[in-house]
Amino acid sequence: MVDPGPMTVEQVPLDATDELRRRVLRPDEPPDSVFWPGFEVDGAATFAVLDPLEHPISTVTVMPEPCPWRPDEAVPWRLRGMATDGGFRGRGLGRLVLDAAVDHVVGSGATLLWCNARIRAEPFYRRAGFTVDGEEFDVSGIGPHFPMSLMLPPPGGSDIG
Repeated sequence: MVDPGPMTVEQVPLDATDELRRRVLRPDEPPDSVFWPGFEVDGAATFAVLDPLEHPISTVTVMPEPCPWRPDEAVPWRLRGMATDGGFRGRGLGRLVLDAAVDHVVGSGATLLWCNARIRAEPFYRRAGFTVDGEEFDVSGIGPHFPMSLMLPPPGGSDIG
């Protein structure tokens, strides 16, 4: 594989990442299996690292959504659909899109960022400052997950991770 050079993160339309998310997260499912309710809520944002041909190679979407295990949290946001092309893993691209998403939600006044993390992704999220907030659970047809969250600093506050 040719080195794609320096990578940057861009905010992109959600549908620009459909194929990547399906291929990485739900390869045996139909194309619409990666379009979840809430993706089109006001404020939702999708971030991606693009290859030189403008194809997304790493992505994540964040949206305002109540946290099921912290229903009283003032301004919770959810992280969803995080995926990095297998040929580009281990290069820090997931962290680039995650950092862009965290910056976005902090700038929006969020107090908490939460997700249902696949078991194999739990170490990645821990390194980024997330904590496991409960017991492992199974998502039908997808596999085991952990509920995880990240308490956010106020805008202009200290950096995370």
